[in-house]
Amino acid sequence: MEYRRLGKSGLLVSELSLGSWLTFGKQIDKKLAQDCMFRAYDLGVNFFDNAEVYANGKSEEVMGEILKKSGWARDTFVVSSKVFWGGEGPNQKGLSRKRVVEACHAALKRLQVDYLDLYFCHRPDLNTPVEETVRAMNDLIQQGKVLYWGTSEWSAAEIMEAYGIARQYNLVPPTMEQPQYHMFHRKKVERDYFKLYREIGLGTTIWSPLASGLLTGKYNDGIPQDSRAGKHGDLDYLMKRLTGEEARKNIEKVKELQKISGDLNISIAVMALAWCLKNPNVSTVITGASKVHQVEENMTAIKAKELLNEDLMNKIEAILQNKPEIIAF
Repeated sequence: MEYRRLGKSGLLVSELSLGSWLTFGKQIDKKLAQDCMFRAYDLGVNFFDNAEVYANGKSEEVMGEILKKSGWARDTFVVSSKVFWGGEGPNQKGLSRKRVVEACHAALKRLQVDYLDLYFCHRPDLNTPVEETVRAMNDLIQQGKVLYWGTSEWSAAEIMEAYGIARQYNLVPPTMEQPQYHMFHRKKVERDYFKLYREIGLGTTIWSPLASGLLTGKYNDGIPQDSRAGKHGDLDYLMKRLTGEEARKNIEKVKELQKISGDLNISIAVMALAWCLKNPNVSTVITGASKVHQVEENMTAIKAKELLNEDLMNKIEAILQNKPEIIAF
């Protein structure tokens, strides 16, 4: 395993990390979740990603039980949570001071830890002043309940607004953003945040590096019944990604990409993870796994990234044809 700094902070996170969305507390049982976490940790993973909304809190409860059983020293792992969606009540959603503070306390209880290493604002809240959210996060940091705070799926302008307010009032600014990033979804990470990496040292903990399985090749000939899409056909976002004209075009690209990965004697999934790691502005790639062997295969992307030389990266670009244009002076 190799480690990268989280943006300009001093915190080191494993290049590949393990997330629990759609798996812990929902798709796999506690024993398998534990096996996956333990194996990931043995292979050098030190960041485990979670959120209050994952399986309606069950994901954090499962992870908390595993962390308690593990016996791992607290300074050997990094754990996160996210706040935004909590419930249907008037103060159970959003980023108000009350919501942020109470959600943090609830996450600490579910995860059975004394503090959160990373705490994300899961989406921007248009109904709460950004200053209120920034102050709430700053207070949690001052109280020792959170070490670093950040955002998820915020625009560059929204992140800069929060950063500016923090600097104006001598508060702790956001350290990291958790955006979607993969071969078919690039603009925000590669173009929109371009200035933020240089100007504020933004870190990124990217999610969905395999485009919800599209970049594994398993959907090349339709939707298998034993796949996530086959089992959870009610997931609108997933079905939109896997069906329609854009999906058809992307699947054709996947077939071309598989020729390159085949020549390298690696799976297209491993190549897709390695491709994400080639971006120096990616602090960590959050992987998902429902089987231990998937954890093990994912980790081979660390070495696989060395195979992706400039010539191969250019061949991949020739297939993707979606590199964002960056105008830099």
